[in-house]
Amino acid sequence: MKKKLSIVALIPARSGSKRIKDKNIKLFNGHPLIAYTISSAFNSKVFNDVIVSTDSEKYKNIAEHYGASVLLRPKEISGDNSPDIQWVRHAMDQLKKKGKEYELFSILRPTSPFRKSKTILRALDVFYKSKNSDSLRAVEICSQHPAKMWYNVDNSIQPVLVGDNNGVPWHSCQYSSLPEIYVQNASLEIAKTSMMYKSNSISGKNIIPFITIDSEGYDINKEKDWVYAQYLTRKNKQIFPNINIEHYRNLKK
Repeated sequence: MKKKLSIVALIPARSGSKRIKDKNIKLFNGHPLIAYTISSAFNSKVFNDVIVSTDSEKYKNIAEHYGASVLLRPKEISGDNSPDIQWVRHAMDQLKKKGKEYELFSILRPTSPFRKSKTILRALDVFYKSKNSDSLRAVEICSQHPAKMWYNVDNSIQPVLVGDNNGVPWHSCQYSSLPEIYVQNASLEIAKTSMMYKSNSISGKNIIPFITIDSEGYDINKEKDWVYAQYLTRKNKQIFPNINIEHYRNLKK
């Protein structure tokens, strides 16, 4: 592994989620959902600081209960369509004003509760071993290949992904003959701070993959995702990161 660089964990937790109300702090197995991401960050023991970026005082109190430092961000960069670069840059700027600067940052989204400390350690090892990379992004193999997907223009469907194998269009090929395609998940991202400021991007151009295993990249966005995550825990198919802090008492189930 290369020389260790200073790194900060950035956990975005805006309020006002639409599909699952207050999903970031909704109780899951006794703790608010965000608690599992905060704990996995601390348990990894690789971060100089663990920071939650939020627009809510309520979320701030919960995050601080579980040990994270909190930066309150303006509502204008906390909307449904606000790009990540806005809150990331705001967080890094605020930290810099406090005299805290880091060579790397890692985005850990609270909707991935099955990401464990060993997931973070594996990803950081992959990043350190890479050459000339701007960032790393967690991905997994697509369950539905985009070569079999279509879009509709004036009642005429066209393939989303164009390619062929020896003259046979991908959409007519067997799945086994198609190239592997990956989709990003919410598990984690790692990037160079210098790249972020230079390109005004959280990823840059040279992005290396971190292929997640099993459900460590599982993302809870819809009610059905929540139900399935509960099923996985009931059946002991997935285990949460260990939390050594007492339950937050001011939340209703």
